[in-house]
Amino acid sequence: MAKKIRDVMSRKPVTLRLEDTVHSAAEAMKENDIGDVLVIDSENKIAGIVTDRDITVRAIAEGKDPSTTQLSDVCSSNIATIGPDAAVSEAVNIMRERAVRRLPVIDGDTPVGFVSIGDLAIERDERSALADISAAPSNE
Repeated sequence: MAKKIRDVMSRKPVTLRLEDTVHSAAEAMKENDIGDVLVIDSENKIAGIVTDRDITVRAIAEGKDPSTTQLSDVCSSNIATIGPDAAVSEAVNIMRERAVRRLPVIDGDTPVGFVSIGDLAIERDERSALADISAAPSNE
């Protein structure tokens, strides 16, 4: 069983800037087969995260134009992060306490990956239903 986040995280997170549009985030998610992107500021520090759900609930459902709405208007900005050398159990505790499904992994101020509830499920019990679903290949 892996002990550190670096052993279970997805590497090379997709990042976009605060001023990028919702449409650009949706395109990045489609191109990379992911459900979230990190939002960075002008100093390349994490400013937030935008998920496919954020796009649906905070933009489309509110009638915002995805081609002009900036990520700064829809991203979650008070996000929890974790370091690559943190214990897997720490990620589990943070996700439980904050009721989140994914954590950006940062090394100093630099985003280096993501760890998701699915990654942790695979690590903790690869026979669980969540692990099975998380490990399944995309149908696209």
